Amino acid sequence: MTPTSAQDIRDAADLLATAGDVTILGHVRPDADALGSALALGRALRQRGARVRVSFGEPDEAPETLRWLDEDGLLTHPDALPDAEELLVCVDTPTPKRLGRLAGRVELAGAVLVIDHHATNTFYGTCHVVDESAEASAVLVFRVLDELGAELDEPIARGLYAGIVTDTSGFRRASPETHRMAARLLEAGADPEAIVRRIVDERPFAWLPMLSSVLREARLEPEAAQGRGFVHAVVGVDAARTVRGEEVESVIDVVRSVREAAVAAVLKQDPAHPEQWQISLRSIGIDVSAVAAEFGGGGHRQAAGCTIAGSADEVVAGLREALERAPLL
Repeated sequence: MTPTSAQDIRDAADLLATAGDVTILGHVRPDADALGSALALGRALRQRGARVRVSFGEPDEAPETLRWLDEDGLLTHPDALPDAEELLVCVDTPTPKRLGRLAGRVELAGAVLVIDHHATNTFYGTCHVVDESAEASAVLVFRVLDELGAELDEPIARGLYAGIVTDTSGFRRASPETHRMAARLLEAGADPEAIVRRIVDERPFAWLPMLSSVLREARLEPEAAQGRGFVHAVVGVDAARTVRGEEVESVIDVVRSVREAAVAAVLKQDPAHPEQWQISLRSIGIDVSAVAAEFGGGGHRQAAGCTIAGSADEVVAGLREALERAPLL
């Protein structure tokens, strides 16, 4: 994959500049980068006079911690989308499969713009702004909005900042250019304290007993992952019953902090299909996107995910074996 070019940005901006009706999709179980980017882009297009909808395949509602980013009521239930789109924009979504039940809309759309920063992107659109070197899809949306000449107001800045601050782990992996982007977002009115507090820091009290029960059963395998260490934890349906999806997703950020392990995994049991597990992988020095790809998933080299069927022990065994084959970074 080669970094996106200035011409890619211009092509995307030209496509959006003439669009009168747009549907913007994020991946299933959208995070701050997917939803913040989509809503920021949607607001900018709406201000240009386009009719805009923002949606995702699952769950039926946006995470509670992200709903406040929807300043304009752009979020649209999948059942309320049109039969097909003149222009479909897929944000932070490397493959149609990650659109879930909305994947079929790609083939029906007149044009498909893909804006994404995943190494596993399959270039499934008719126009692409795809760059693995971008720390967040929000960075790429920012570049497209600049090319469009869109004005950065507070709601647009809020959505882009949410995507950047979360996907860079609080700017720990941000380039000088991305720090300069963040400065412009702050100048446009984004409130960093409020954004990080509402999306990252605040948790309900029920999160504490859930986390305690999960971490109590976590396991460290120092010799696994090619001798670099593998730590894993399981979030079963019973443990997750009292918390939101956001709290379950946050467990990986605690488990990944173990110093003795280069790879961390959290298995999250699917309530609708208890035999299936949604896997979050994080790493230092090992390409976990290759591991996820073995199970039909994908992501970044140091942050990836997939879905695996079986018992928790069988899933961990499969991950353990795949880690022995994973490329080193």
